This record gives sequence, C-alpha cells and structure tokens, in this order.
Amino acid sequence: MRRVHSIEAESYRILRELVDLLSLGPLSRAVAERVIHASADPEYADTLVLDEAALEGGLEALRNGAPIVTDVGMVAAGITARNTLCFVSDPRAKELSDQIGTTRSAAGFRIAAQEVGERAVWIVGNAPTALVELMEMDVRPVLVVGLPVGFVGAAESKEKLVSSRLPAVANRGPKGGSAVAAAAVNALLYFEEG
Repeated sequence: MRRVHSIEAESYRILRELVDLLSLGPLSRAVAERVIHASADPEYADTLVLDEAALEGGLEALRNGAPIVTDVGMVAAGITARNTLCFVSDPRAKELSDQIGTTRSAAGFRIAAQEVGERAVWIVGNAPTALVELMEMDVRPVLVVGLPVGFVGAAESKEKLVSSRLPAVANRGPKGGSAVAAAAVNALLYFEEG
C-alpha cells in the first residue's frame, strides 16, 4: 500500500475545495485529481477528456503487466511504480528520424511498436508528433494518455485523439506536459478500490 505524505494529503484537501469532481467515475476522478495536483491547475477539471471504460481497461492492463511506452524520458522519470520503455534516446530513433524527417519521439514510437506489439499503454507528454505517429500506426493500444504540451500541434493532436476510436485520456488546448502525463498514469498505478 502506498503511504501518502501529510503535505500530499493537505494538497488534495485544498484541491477538493477548489473543484468538484464528484460527478466523475472513480477512475476519472482519480486521474483528474492527480493531474490537477501535479500541475496546480484547476482548469484541467474542465478541459480533461476522460472515459471511465477506457480507464478501466487501462487499469486492468496495467495490473496484468502491460508494457508502458513513453514519448520522452521526462515522462518515464515521473512513473516510479513501474518500468517503462522510452526509445527517444535509442540510436535507432535518431537514425530513423534523420531518414524519414520526423522527430526522435515519433521515430521512437515506431521502434516501440515493433518491440512491444499489441496491448501496451502509450503515454505522450511532450511530443505531439509522437501522438500523431501512434494514431497513424497499425497498433491497438489498451490506453493512450495523450497530454502533449505546446503551441505547435499539441491541441490539434489531442483533438485528433479525442475524435479517434482509441481508448484515451486527453485534454483540450495547448496545456499538458510530462508531469501531467505521468500523473495520469500514476493515478491508475496507485488506484485502490474505495
């Protein structure tokens, strides 16, 4: 069982005074709270796009050891309860990105697809190009956490994810980032039945 520090408990108490998430399902609420806690940004209560069934599938897959693939090392660093796979620094990603003219994160996702096969949890916190690449590949993720940050392509890539048929967590707008993407997955990894 995870031990919660008193500072974290107090942060969640304050958060719950600022935003009312009681209408959400238990997993959606857990994800929203952890994202808001990680960012200190209550606006996520209005911009997150959450699907309880998708989160249930993600939770089950994580509990059964599904691989976790991240777009960048900062997302991977934020997930401490499980090992993750990140190919952005893999020499093959650099070589492939140079060959096809894409980012190393997007190239890393191509490599990851060959390495992990089906039923992985894919997390994007930084590179909208990786999120777009994932949606264009022939993979069937068990869950996509698409929360890239930025002014170029981030909002558009998340809108594309929301419109796709993929089981996903996303938000509307340019906000996002490694910390919130990791927080969304940590909410599932630390989830305890109430």
